[in-house]
Amino acid sequence: MKLTRYALAILFVISLIATTAAQDSPTAQDILDRSEDQLKGRSSSGTYTMKVITPDYTRSFSMESHWVEENDKALIKVLAPKREAGNKTLKIGNEIWMYLRNTETTIKIPPSMMLQSWNGSDYTFDDLVRESNIKTDYRVSIADEVMIEDEPCWKLLLAPRPDAPVVWGKIHYWVRKQDYLPAKIQFFDEKNTLIRSQVFNDFRETGGRKLPLAWIMINELKPGHKTVMVLDDVKFDIDIADRVFSFQALER
Repeated sequence: MKLTRYALAILFVISLIATTAAQDSPTAQDILDRSEDQLKGRSSSGTYTMKVITPDYTRSFSMESHWVEENDKALIKVLAPKREAGNKTLKIGNEIWMYLRNTETTIKIPPSMMLQSWNGSDYTFDDLVRESNIKTDYRVSIADEVMIEDEPCWKLLLAPRPDAPVVWGKIHYWVRKQDYLPAKIQFFDEKNTLIRSQVFNDFRETGGRKLPLAWIMINELKPGHKTVMVLDDVKFDIDIADRVFSFQALER
């Protein structure tokens, strides 16, 4: 009887340890959700510098952006250089409009143009929409655990859900274990060709949270082509008036 009770006690302890370990191990979806949420909060406003780098030239832009999660809206305004200053991009859900100040025209971006360059950079219009649908349009699994820049990371595999309106055949997404921030993202087409890589670095505190201050998008099909985004200043979880995301504000 004593042996039986002892064995049962051992089994109970083993079961408790296994249950606790399972609870402490996040799922792939948990990791992805937390990583995406770490970057955005429920709202944000800030300024940043975008540098487009090619073998032939380098161009720099200064921009400001406003974003709210609840209504999935964003407004981005070019502040410099002078020739592009005043150009704006408005995103509402999965739809995007651009206002061109020099011609005072507003253009709605059709689905056929979603992979076109945004403001001459290596980012696309689809990247603006992707922020709202990556967590819902892809099935996610943990593919591996690796080191990136001496940081332990989860490597996630994102595969499109059936009938999801996505442009990528799959996405590899590395998340740092220590703070759940993204370390690297790779985008593949339906033929499994690597099209772009996004690298995050310069992790520091800003706007009340830790963030990668430099986001680098590398064009894998064009050697020497990349776009560097540097966050200059950002504030999170603030109240932003809904009129900021109106067509009146876009064309003002």
